[in-house]
Amino acid sequence: MSDTSFRIQHDDAATHLVVSAAGMDVATYVYRPDTPVEESPKPYLYPLKTLSGAPVGVYRPWDHRWHKGLQMTWSHLSGDNFWGGPTYTPGAPGHGYVWHRNQGRQVHRGFDSQNDGGTEVSLIQSLDWVASSDETWIDETRTLRFHGADAAGGIWALDFTTDLTNVHSRPLEMGSPTTHGRPNAGYTGLFWRGPRAWTGADVVAADGRRGDDVMGTEASWAAVIGEHDEIDGGATVLAYAGTSSAGAPTKWFARSSSFACLNPSPAFDTEIKLAPGETLHLSHRLVFIDHMTEVDELHGIAERYTP
Repeated sequence: MSDTSFRIQHDDAATHLVVSAAGMDVATYVYRPDTPVEESPKPYLYPLKTLSGAPVGVYRPWDHRWHKGLQMTWSHLSGDNFWGGPTYTPGAPGHGYVWHRNQGRQVHRGFDSQNDGGTEVSLIQSLDWVASSDETWIDETRTLRFHGADAAGGIWALDFTTDLTNVHSRPLEMGSPTTHGRPNAGYTGLFWRGPRAWTGADVVAADGRRGDDVMGTEASWAAVIGEHDEIDGGATVLAYAGTSSAGAPTKWFARSSSFACLNPSPAFDTEIKLAPGETLHLSHRLVFIDHMTEVDELHGIAERYTP
């Protein structure tokens, strides 16, 4: 019988943990990162790997040093930037991005519970979102669930759910560069950045759209199918739009023409206003497939792993 077991191993310094599936280390979760303030410190999952150990993520690429594998973040939050890097500023010269001292950070408080062995593993984490003013604006409860290992098919899955509660004294305005005036730049929320080798890879959505046509659209899932450098073959990363408790539609920030990424954005072109004491609930799933899928096969896997 194929091994479908997961394990979690913490490091002695209490900065990260490693998740293994079917005997392979597939994800490292860095929950106390050593990150420059300009990159808006936050937990991230990197390295990310398939069941054979092939890379399906990138860390601090030269074009956007604040991109780190898979991370939950927010680009425009009541004037602060929890994404990292410069902030899109309407009316600014060039492309409109300006460096401000407005970077926020996410601070790990602790793990409330952990299931660390079996056919799935999970952990529940508490975090503070601390603004550039050093005020805590959001109390987050985050759940990571690693499951669905199929050793024969080379597949494993990650569920990422979060409750973001406004603990600020004022409403929080949760937006993106697009809500601030830049077209097709609606990135915010859970963001995956693919390997450099996947630039120009195939992007496919559930509704049949492909390539850059997926940008800004609504679809139940989207995937990037890329080929590796250094080792033979390729892989597929499939992401589901998931659910949001906000009234704003979840739309895809997805492309590969400049670099490969998948981001089911909960505020692509519609700002979310979160009142004091109110909670935004988000739920997403990603599936990592250890080969380059054909479209028909991808639809079958997407149906099989539908949340």
